[in-house]
Amino acid sequence: MNNPWFMRIIVLLQVIFSIFFLSDILANIIGLRSKPISWRARELIEIGAALGLILGSVLGAVALVRSNARTKRVEAQLRAAAGAFADLVDERFNDWGLTPAEFDVAWFAMKGMSTQEIAALRETSEGTVKAQSNAIYRKAGVSGRYQLLSLFVDELMNEAALVSDERAESEAEVSGTGVTAE
Repeated sequence: MNNPWFMRIIVLLQVIFSIFFLSDILANIIGLRSKPISWRARELIEIGAALGLILGSVLGAVALVRSNARTKRVEAQLRAAAGAFADLVDERFNDWGLTPAEFDVAWFAMKGMSTQEIAALRETSEGTVKAQSNAIYRKAGVSGRYQLLSLFVDELMNEAALVSDERAESEAEVSGTGVTAE
């Protein structure tokens, strides 16, 4: 069922049989037919149409199952990526020696919250949040929240490129070409 020609042929047959039935009905309604087709030919066409409909239903079910499986696989990968991002952020925050308060402020800032929103959530003043933000940026070696977030995006992209390169190398080794990705 992965063969695109097989699927195209089934769809083409369904279209042909649908056109036949529609034209047959319209010809009967309008009264255009002068000589009816034989019952044997009609029955063969109806059998073909029924088989086409059955195959179309099976292909639709297969496509739905595959689509659902792919969706589940992508959702699992997304959850894994989100977990990897959270682990990476926690690791960097610990490396920078952020205090628990700075840790919270940094997470809220990376989530796009304003200084006012962070202050309200943490039940502190905006001045305190600004001072903690400046301490975070200084420890991270950046000048603002966008650069802070950019650090993590860059690191994740570099890790993804490394994983992709490793995957290409292992596939090349398995295929026996001996050619490795650089």
